[in-house]
Amino acid sequence: MAAIPAGKILLRDEGTRTNWTAEVRALLLAPHPVTRELYAAVMGEAPASPAGPRTPVTGVSWLDAVRFCNLLSETAGLEPCYSLGDDPDGLDVVCHWEAGGYRLPSEAEWEYACRAGTSGVRYGELDEIAWYRGNSGGVVHDVGTRAPNAWGLHDMIGNVWEWCWDVYDPAVYGPYRVFRGGGWYEPPRGCRASCRRRSHPTFRIDDLGFRLARSL
Repeated sequence: MAAIPAGKILLRDEGTRTNWTAEVRALLLAPHPVTRELYAAVMGEAPASPAGPRTPVTGVSWLDAVRFCNLLSETAGLEPCYSLGDDPDGLDVVCHWEAGGYRLPSEAEWEYACRAGTSGVRYGELDEIAWYRGNSGGVVHDVGTRAPNAWGLHDMIGNVWEWCWDVYDPAVYGPYRVFRGGGWYEPPRGCRASCRRRSHPTFRIDDLGFRLARSL
């Protein structure tokens, strides 16, 4: 996993036109999204798809991703980060940030790592760094086949959207969770470091996956 230094990030919601600043502790972040082969190795099987083993796993909900993180942590002999209940909306899931296991990145961690010290719309030229509507041919691609950012992270933009920990806006959207980064069918506007999307924690679709983080 890539070591991400501590820092600060200015986040923005374009819908409400609000900005907020978040402090980010140093962390570890996977250099690419979880692949179908890793997901299947941990969970016993991956969601049905014609995509190859080295493509990002898709068709996984936020709750699926949380369960995967805990099981991978247990398999690796690490303390799981999540306590899970039986709420179908996932509102009783608790993240133990100081635990040593695998988890989803927070939204602030995700954007901070995506930008890797840059401040533009994205960290490089779109066709060089991302699989998106203009070059993907309408399919998901193997991880790590586009140029990384300055911190060695691939596919932060494009290929698949990535679930984050955060609730999007509980006052308006209830339990909906954030996902980031744009996917293989997204036009350029959806493939920006600041672009935010959301859905219910049980939502599954073929251009949404996740990436692993660990606290330091």
